[in-house]
Amino acid sequence: MATNNGVHLNGAVHRDDAHENGAHENGAHENGVHHQYDIIEERRQYDIDEGRALLRRVFQLIMDEVIQPNKVERSKVINFKYPKILEKELDLELQENSTSEEGLMELCKTTVNNSVHTNHPFFNNQLFQGGDPIGVAGIFLSSALNTSIYTYEMAPVFSLMENTLLRKIGDLCGYEEIDGTMCPGGSLCNMYAMNLARYTITPEVKREGVRGFQQNVVFASDVSHYSMTKGAAFMGIGSDNVYKVKSDETGKMIPEKLEEAIISTKEKGNIPLIVVATAGTTVSGAFDPIDQLADICEKYGIWLHVDAAWGGSVLLSRKHKHKMAGVHRSDSLAWCLHKMMGAPLQCSAFVLNKKGNLLNECHSAAARYLFQADKFYGAEYDTGDKSIQCSRLPDAFKAWFMWKAKGDILLEQEIDHKFDIAETCAEIVRNREGFRLIWEPECTNVCFWYVPTSLRHLGDGSELWEKLDKFAPLLKKKMMTSGVMMVTYMPLKEKINFWRMVFSNTQLTHEHLVKMLDEFERLAEEVEI
Repeated sequence: MATNNGVHLNGAVHRDDAHENGAHENGAHENGVHHQYDIIEERRQYDIDEGRALLRRVFQLIMDEVIQPNKVERSKVINFKYPKILEKELDLELQENSTSEEGLMELCKTTVNNSVHTNHPFFNNQLFQGGDPIGVAGIFLSSALNTSIYTYEMAPVFSLMENTLLRKIGDLCGYEEIDGTMCPGGSLCNMYAMNLARYTITPEVKREGVRGFQQNVVFASDVSHYSMTKGAAFMGIGSDNVYKVKSDETGKMIPEKLEEAIISTKEKGNIPLIVVATAGTTVSGAFDPIDQLADICEKYGIWLHVDAAWGGSVLLSRKHKHKMAGVHRSDSLAWCLHKMMGAPLQCSAFVLNKKGNLLNECHSAAARYLFQADKFYGAEYDTGDKSIQCSRLPDAFKAWFMWKAKGDILLEQEIDHKFDIAETCAEIVRNREGFRLIWEPECTNVCFWYVPTSLRHLGDGSELWEKLDKFAPLLKKKMMTSGVMMVTYMPLKEKINFWRMVFSNTQLTHEHLVKMLDEFERLAEEVEI
């Protein structure tokens, strides 16, 4: 804080005049960017008490403006600005001197005001929504402790919590001899599965690289997550060697088509590496028939991985876990707890079934400065060498903390509530004029077209579908620029652009849902097409 005479409390001088780096008296730099915040020059160090004071104010801002349901519901989902406009309004430059506490608070407020409020009931754009307050508390604590979870000595509590969480997930799957690791996202979990499957077949690849070995082929449905293609490219398998197995109308992989693809691959002299079953596809929320795919994988000796990044939360529900029947027969599983379960980003688990010490064998580099074999507490408690990362956040803590607070019963109720909301949405869409439900939802994804009044006279001819395809991005623009809601659209296979509402916000009520659909229709009717 600066005093009236310009001297900072810790001895730094507060300068109101233009500084020597080219700032003008009106606060504008030579590049035309206006600086809104006080600059403190000649600071020698940042005082810890100043940091604590700022932290308290930031916490209060979060409580008042972010984790405050009544406040959020009265605000917009987003105060959208085009990138060039936002760049001019923000003080993005990293200058030579320090910024005052008031300046930093203004930056925080500007950040909140111009960010997407994912906990708003009308935010329906991604598979994650909002941030559970208990999980956020977990982030605060783990971030304040500022440690890495590669060794027990650096993260004794977090290491034990991660092991407990992974075992709990493995138990829900019906796995035996459970191992795993937390990952920064489901995409990396899927890459882990590919790498372990390859190591199981050709362990020499770890030392010698991919040249000189038979071509590996990855099998996933034609509506599987794009991380399969990216992972294959990243690992040297090649994106052309991801076989996209045909799915049915709802998005489920067709087992007979998988077996045909495996036979064809083997006849060409290539190696079937891994089959990826999707439990909850990104768009339609379809669950592949895991039991049937497991039969095929066992028949041909192929690794079966379940990408349950989205749908894994059904394991928490006695009512809905049947959608993942057969998961106990899989070799590995990916589950993003930051999606339907509601843990704050990022929080993804990769779990193995009956694979012994495979994670460590495949990924270990045995760095002796970090993973000494003769540690006094037992080297088996050091989990970092199982990961391809070195520094790793204790992501498990926020999910463990939520689970500890709520228990199995309350988590189950939350998952069932989200499915109930989705079923209600589908029922409204099915019977409301102008809306056309595309699939009966299997997960909490509800996909539909909306035909505005101005197009209803066209019938179901090609002109209608051409106009609806162009209508979607126009309505999306209307949503974003008005800021009142966010819903995403996409095409899929032969289907032109349609809308997907997806429900993972625990706080969303039936009243919110009705208001959101009303608002969607109001905006849609204002679009000229």
